[in-house]
Parts: sequence; structure tokens; C-alpha cells
Amino acid sequence: MAIMAAACSPKSGVAPAIPVDKDVEAKVESVLKKMTLKEKAGQMVQLSIDTITDDTKPEIDPVKLEKIIGEYKVGSILNLLKDVSLSREGTAAFVRQIQDKSMELIGIPCIYGLDMIHGASYLTDGSLYPQEINLGATFNRDYPRMMGEALAYETRAAQVAWVFSPVMDLGRDPRWPRHWESWGEDPYLQAEMARSETEAIQGADPNHIDLEHAAVSIKHYMGYGVPHTGKDRTPAYIALNDLREKYFRPFKECLQAGALTVMVNSASINGIPTHANKELLTGWAKEELNWDGLIVTDWADINNLYTRDHVAADKREAVAMGINAGIDMIMEPYDPECVNIIVDLAESGDIPMSRIDDAVRRILRLKVRLGLFDNPSWDYDYKDFGCQRFADESYAAALESEVLLKNEGGILPLKGTERILVTGPNANSMRTLNGGWSYTWQGDADTFASDHNTILEAIRNRFPNVKYVPAIEYDQEWGKWEKEHVTGISEAVAAARTCDVVIACVGENTYCETPGNMNDLNLSANQKDLVKALAATGKPIILVLNEGRPRIIGDIEPLVKAVVDVMLPSNYGGDALAALLSGDENFSGKLPFTYSKHINSLHTYDYKVSEHNETMAGSYNYDAIMDVQWPFGHGLSYTTFEYSDLKVSANDFSAGDVLKVSVKVANTGSRTGKEAVLLYSSDIVASLIPDVKRLRGFEKISLAPGESKVVEFEVPAKELAFVGADGKWRLEKGEFRLSCGGQAAMVNCLETKVWDTPNI
Repeated sequence: MAIMAAACSPKSGVAPAIPVDKDVEAKVESVLKKMTLKEKAGQMVQLSIDTITDDTKPEIDPVKLEKIIGEYKVGSILNLLKDVSLSREGTAAFVRQIQDKSMELIGIPCIYGLDMIHGASYLTDGSLYPQEINLGATFNRDYPRMMGEALAYETRAAQVAWVFSPVMDLGRDPRWPRHWESWGEDPYLQAEMARSETEAIQGADPNHIDLEHAAVSIKHYMGYGVPHTGKDRTPAYIALNDLREKYFRPFKECLQAGALTVMVNSASINGIPTHANKELLTGWAKEELNWDGLIVTDWADINNLYTRDHVAADKREAVAMGINAGIDMIMEPYDPECVNIIVDLAESGDIPMSRIDDAVRRILRLKVRLGLFDNPSWDYDYKDFGCQRFADESYAAALESEVLLKNEGGILPLKGTERILVTGPNANSMRTLNGGWSYTWQGDADTFASDHNTILEAIRNRFPNVKYVPAIEYDQEWGKWEKEHVTGISEAVAAARTCDVVIACVGENTYCETPGNMNDLNLSANQKDLVKALAATGKPIILVLNEGRPRIIGDIEPLVKAVVDVMLPSNYGGDALAALLSGDENFSGKLPFTYSKHINSLHTYDYKVSEHNETMAGSYNYDAIMDVQWPFGHGLSYTTFEYSDLKVSANDFSAGDVLKVSVKVANTGSRTGKEAVLLYSSDIVASLIPDVKRLRGFEKISLAPGESKVVEFEVPAKELAFVGADGKWRLEKGEFRLSCGGQAAMVNCLETKVWDTPNI
């Protein structure tokens, strides 16, 4: 295969995604002109900390460090030592040692990166928040902001300035083992939440990031979450108009908001490995948006171009292919010889020096923006590290994220006098409350978070009469997350007969990435058998789902009185659940994904109108749903809300207008409650088959009994546009329906507008 060169200069006439700062650029050029080719190549390689540490003890090996920094000039280190978190102080000590050596030997600071995806989750003493799928369920932009601020503050306290977060892969295939790392299935929700976190992590000025903020790496660019097989790191096949309209949008929003780095999708889209896709890396991200940030590979993914994907013949060709496509830094992560390969490719002309210099500028620019040249390590009083405010925010986020899906006969809230049986494999586990990327890669919160309450412990703290029989337990051996041991279903049934109500805690053990692949989305047979056996006693069952993806439960759902999906609410999730079950707090979470009912019918809420033929007689039913267990946006409360008086500022509009929509929401029940108010649009007739509806706005409000509020939205008319068959954005003349809480209004677009620019 021929190795193609590529330039990476932005297209003229496009405003920079991040304002140009002359002082930053001057510093970058000053450093760049003094660098040798070997130093430039070294900056373009990132290695795991395992390459510089002792094989027998948790210490940096000074000989290895000298070689990696002094000989290979490597500019970035990442990851945990032997996949186990250290304390803030322990992490800081490692990073200081690396920085001292880097400044001594090459005069350029190293940049250290960690996967902090739900708080400072790779520090033993950091503050953890609910996973992103939970924060999506809050429909409250405050929580990603809170998490981002805490995450950045505590990560920077550990001398780490770069976080591989937020995760922005649309969770549109529940089979995918990283479904729980997403904000849900909707691109608007994803964009709003991810932008909020991005701005919180980086602070107000991405050109000058202070010591309480860090650089993000938004990931995984893009289309990673819909593999055709449902398995991690396997190919996706996405229509190009969908790729532009839905999958690119969250990344575009964050890049335009100042995100400094991007990590690339490990797999491929339409047969092209993303790490070799020049159109997406250089064209869409760098040129179209005039974005001057850094693109980094995911773990060893350059190697996959020849070992897995067979688009390159060998390592040398793969490195050239990736860098020429737009990769700036290669997460190798174990072989420093990658540096010499880059040198050889530059000397041979297979990678032009203009591309090498462009990549190194982007790397240096990141380090300058973070202040690492002036402060490669720093002394700063992080007095709020691990503070009560972060804990309170995490608890509040858990409260708003746990979703009441079913409450037959008003069995919840519990009165508090019931004799309760708690059972199931998820009842007494901190690791299952947290999921992966929690203290270790696969998630081992039981080891590090034992001072927090499991579901069982939290329920015992709230209710006076609680029995516990696990019935089923997970295998804790690494890589066997699906393996279960049946330890006492008959004992659980016997205990249930002596109780008034059963709380069955089922779901999944922890997993992350490829180890979480599976072949059957159904809840395990053992756990279904437990629920069926308990139901046979006639005792009412409250089913608690603690899972990273919506496991199929269609056959057991009719057997239970109530269903609560807590997903992965982190360290305070058990406490939040107990407060909600007791009625001390009220449910307000709503599903940010569609909960499927059948194993062969996995849908998203924005399906095409032609997919549901039963509703097509006459005009189609815009509020219809597929035959799913629970739809996107579903979530119950202990109070009731009534919507009325939906108004739109104009019946007719043009492409440049902004539609102002208002709706009145009243609490008609007897309890204070929070409500996520969701605004949708439906395109009635379009040149491509339209989606049945699309989310266009959301706001979270709190209402006392009898209180009402008017919620207002502003929807730019261009938000109603879609990408046509020709790849261009188009807003077409004709009718649209705006709906919210069962209220609806029709509006009319007066003209068709087609944009010639790829982004609007």
C-alpha cells in the first residue's frame, strides 16, 4: 500500500474554534525552532507508566526513566501503575519525578494523562460521581458541571493536567459494553451535557488553564458506540448523513467550546479505520472547525492498522498512515521504538516535515496552554480536595439519576414498618454501584470504597426490620464478570415467606471495554430464576436494576410490583436509593435511552416513521412508541405533573428565526417533586424519511404541591434542519410539530434553505 502524505492546515475563512493567543503561539514557535527531529518525534509518542517503573515494586526505575526521556525524548506518560490507583500524594510524587527528569534532559515538560470519567476515579482518595449514563438521566446540566469542576480540581491536585474525559459516544446500541459511559442515545442531550462538563474541566479560558482546571480529551471520535456486532472495538456502518447530523454533533459542540484534545474511535466506520480516516480527523475536526488542538490515538490503535485491520503492511506503514491522516500523538503504549520509526519516516519523506511540525505545534500548544513550561509541577493548596461539597453533589446527582420505572398500586414509598428481605447479587456490593473505571480499570470499588454504603447497608440504615440472603453471588476473578454462583435461591424464598416485601437487587457485575462483551442481552437466567421463585411466594417484589446497560427483563417485569433502575450511581447510590424507597426523597430521573423489551428489537426513540407501520393510517402518530419496555424519557414520581398552555412565538418561520416555546407545568400531587421538561420536534414531510421525533430542549424544574411554572425554550430554526442525501444541511418548507408533555403545536416553515457549509 502506498503511503500518502497529508497537510494539516485549516481552511481559510473559518473562525478559530479557540481564539488565537499571540503569546501562546510565540512560545510554541520559540520551542519548536530549537528542537531536533528526534525531540519532535519523541513528543509525538505517549507511553504507559509501566515502561518507566520497576518490575517488582511500585517505584519509578531511574534507569528506565533516563532512557525513555533522555534517549527517546518521549513527551507523554499515561495510566495507572499495574492498573491500581494511588492516592493523590502517591500519584503526585510519580509525576513530579517524571517532570523533573523531562525538564533536566530535554527542557520540555511531560504531560501525564489519566482516565477520570466519573470524578477523580483513578485516585484512591478522590471524589467519585455517578457514571455519565446516570448524569444523563438527571436531564440537569448542573451535574456534569459540578462533576467537571471537582474532577479537574482533584486531578490537578495530583499533579495531573490531562484527563481522558468526557466520553461522548452515543449509546444507541445497548449490547455495547461501554453503553454506560455515554450520556444516552440522543445527540442533543449528549452535546449539552458533554459541553457543560468540558467547560467545567477546562475553565473559562482554554488558552490559559489555571491550577484548578485541566485539559480534556473528548472521546472516542466518533461512531464508536454502534458496532454492527454489538462488540467493543468492532466495525460500525453508519450512513454519512447520520454521521454528520447525530454522531459528529456532540464533538463539534465541544470543539467549538474549546476542547483541547480528542481521542479517536478504536474501531472503523464504513470500512475505514478511524485512526486512518483523514476526512474525519483532518477534514471535519481540524480544517472545517479551524481547530488547533491535539488528536491522540487510543490504546495501541496505530498497531491495529496492520495487526487487526490489514490496511497497512507493517508498523512503519501504519505509523505513517495514522500521522498523515491527522494523528498528532500515538498512544503506543509500550514500545518506544515508535519514536525512531517516526524519525525514519520523516527523513524518508513519507511523512512531510510540515505534518511533523504541525503535530508538534499542537502538542507544545497544549503544554503551553496548561502552563507546564512555567510550572511542570506546582505547589498549590488544594484545601477542598475530598471536601464535603463534592460528596453532597455526588449524592444529589445519584438522587436525581435513579429512575422509577414502575410503581404498581403505589407500593412505593415504603411505610417503614414492613419486614423487608433484601436479596440478589447486587445488594451488598460497592463495585456494582460504581462500574468500571473506578479505582481500577475493571472497577474494584469493594477494595477502595468500603467506608461507603452498599444498597443493603443503606437500607438497613433506613429501615428497622431487614433480612438479607444473597442467593446469587458474582465471581470476582478478573475477566469473569458474567460468571455467577447460585448460593441460596431456596433460602431466599424461605426468607421471603416471613417478610412483607422483597427488594431484589439484580443486574450486572463490573466490566469495562472488550472484557464486557457478551452474547445475550437478557438478564442472566440465574437472576431471572431468582425473581420467578420469589414471585411464586406471592410476596410483592421491588426490582432494583443495577446495571451498565438495559438488560432484557420482559418476562419477569409482570411478576414485580415496582422497578427502579439505579444504573451506576457510584459511592452514594445506595444511600440515594434508600432515601427514595422510604419517601424521604422523590424520584425525578428519566431514561436517557430506550429500554428494549425484546432481544431482536433494539430501537432508539428517534426511529424513522416508516419503522412503525401500525400508526401510519392517515397522519402518523407522533407520540407513538415502538413495542419497548420503557421509552426514552420515561420516569415516574411520587407526585403528578400536568402540562398545559403550550405556546409558540410564531406560527410561520424562516431559516434565520428563533422559535420561542413556552409551556406551563403544574404539580398536581401532594409531594414536592422535580420534573425534567422535554421539548420535541417532528418534521411532517421531508425529502428523506423523517425521524418520528427529536429532542430539541430540556429543563429541570422543582415544584411544590399546587405550584406551577412556565418553562421557556428557544429553538433556532436551523435546529430543525437535517443532513440530506447530498450531505448538505437543509431546512425544508412545510409543517413541523412541537410537543412537550402531551401538548403540541403546529408551525410552518416558509422556505427551503440548503447550506453550502458542512456545519451550521
